Amino acid sequence: MELPEKFKTKYKQLLGDEYNEFIKSFDEDPDHGFRINGLKPQAEAKIDTTHPIEYATNGFVGKIDGKSPEHQSGYVYSQEPSAMFVAQVADPQPGEKILDLCAAPGGKSTQLASLMKNEGLLVSNEIDRGRAKILVENIERFGVKNPLILNEDTGTLAKHFKKYFDKILIDAPCSGEGMFRKNHDATSYWSEDYPKECAIRQRDIISEAVKMLKPGGQIIYSTCTFAPEEDEQIISWLVDNYNFEILPIHKFKGMVGGKPAWSDGNTELDKTVRLFPHLFKGDGHFVAKLQNTDEGKPGKVRYQRSNVSADIRKEWEKFDKADLVDFDPKNLLKFGETLYSFNPEIPDLNGLKVMRPGTPLGQIKKNRIEPAYGLALEINPNDVKNKLNITRNEWKLYVHGDTIPTDPSLKKGWYLLVCDGMAVGFGKVVSGTIKNFFPKGLRFKA
Repeated sequence: MELPEKFKTKYKQLLGDEYNEFIKSFDEDPDHGFRINGLKPQAEAKIDTTHPIEYATNGFVGKIDGKSPEHQSGYVYSQEPSAMFVAQVADPQPGEKILDLCAAPGGKSTQLASLMKNEGLLVSNEIDRGRAKILVENIERFGVKNPLILNEDTGTLAKHFKKYFDKILIDAPCSGEGMFRKNHDATSYWSEDYPKECAIRQRDIISEAVKMLKPGGQIIYSTCTFAPEEDEQIISWLVDNYNFEILPIHKFKGMVGGKPAWSDGNTELDKTVRLFPHLFKGDGHFVAKLQNTDEGKPGKVRYQRSNVSADIRKEWEKFDKADLVDFDPKNLLKFGETLYSFNPEIPDLNGLKVMRPGTPLGQIKKNRIEPAYGLALEINPNDVKNKLNITRNEWKLYVHGDTIPTDPSLKKGWYLLVCDGMAVGFGKVVSGTIKNFFPKGLRFKA
């Protein structure tokens, strides 16, 4: 592929003897990977899991079909192999409060949620509105429990989440050099000064992120670029200006340490990790993990309260009793015309651009609750009274928005549709027909 001449000159000087192999790697095909969703029950998935990735829980090398029950149900998530390493480095623990600050399209957020086992609080933020909508779709599809999904700038977030998070993952907007072989168009907006411009924005983001971290908390910083200005030099700046120490990251085969000589010579930078495509099977990435050494207490937060009226709560309880088993969310929130369950440890949402305050339970209709698509993907099928197994051909009809004929003797009501053990959505049985409630905006031809 054609690379900018100034890009080649820069890395020839930096890499020396490695340069030729580095440049040759840009002509190789990009690597593909996927993760099995540990939050979902076991299913009869038809995917090849013969090539596990040693550094990623439930990660595998291979390409998956984006128009399959496995993908639509959230049983699998397509993700480039290098990108899987970042959330793994974060090592999120069940019960922690974690912020994925630049979260779209959702690969790292869904991986964090899986590693947290849906316990604790995951806040996923994306400043770009269009990308935030994609983030919502992917987190919902993955079945993340009570996520808080926001569309905010870091300055506004810092006012609402003072010293709040145990860990903050910053997959920073960058010059994207590590993505060149996957996205050739990315070379067209690269310039010699572009990494420096990105570094300014990265420092601004970090400055606000630091305000949201608990004393003793951790920042996991990553980019998909090779540029020292955005990698080692950013970490040097962070350590010099704030109370952080660089933590060591275990390196797997093909991974190398950061380059102290590409920054201020701080030998601690060797604890960071670089993924070069001529050494490692994956796109270019940089990852650093830092521990805050400040002492003190977490910030005080004014928590969100339920705003659900007695009438709406009564309608939900009626639906819950009639259709669900052992599923009784205590914290309910009316947001627009949708009823949500939410994590009681989230702050008051007033003043925030909220995409999702939690798990959608259902649309609030007159005298009834109509179950939400997000509920179908989050709930365990064993917690639904009425389930209906459908074939893969019937699944194709469902995701296209068509009705499905069924046994006329089936009683009228809501059914969770399950394909090969994977919950794919709700349908309503009426007189031998499954009426389709697959969201119109998500329909496709499989």
